[in-house]
Amino acid sequence: MADLNFAEEIAAPAKLVGAFFVPHRMDLWYGTEMDLRFEVQGGAIEFRNGLKVRLTGRIGKREFTHTAVVTEFERGRVLEWRFQDAYGVRGMQRWEISEVPNGARVTMRDRYEMPGRAARFFDWLLTRHAVAKRDRVELQRLKRLAERQTERR
Repeated sequence: MADLNFAEEIAAPAKLVGAFFVPHRMDLWYGTEMDLRFEVQGGAIEFRNGLKVRLTGRIGKREFTHTAVVTEFERGRVLEWRFQDAYGVRGMQRWEISEVPNGARVTMRDRYEMPGRAARFFDWLLTRHAVAKRDRVELQRLKRLAERQTERR
């Protein structure tokens, strides 16, 4: 099982950073390299506990889909979902936003498990490093977007 944790300090108010944690804005910073698309149960404009979210994207020429269920949401503070894909990969992602001097801090936890011995070895060898890199890039992209919005104010 991979259990990855990252944090990013953002020179923007926590409330503004939290505005990027809604279904119609997450694709601006989350999963852009995979052209990730969000389909939210009932067309909801905001996350809520129990909400199902279908994420569809591309890795190379392959399309993938996984379904996430929001397990904790507090606007502008916490978003957590649990997911599973068609290949049996299961896990959880959690983001927490807190106020710090001169801005906000976003803490991300990405925990997942690959099915089968060969997949776990492949994860240990390659996948977890790629996932860690992707997570860091996404947090940095969120930072740039939020700080750019702060500059425009």
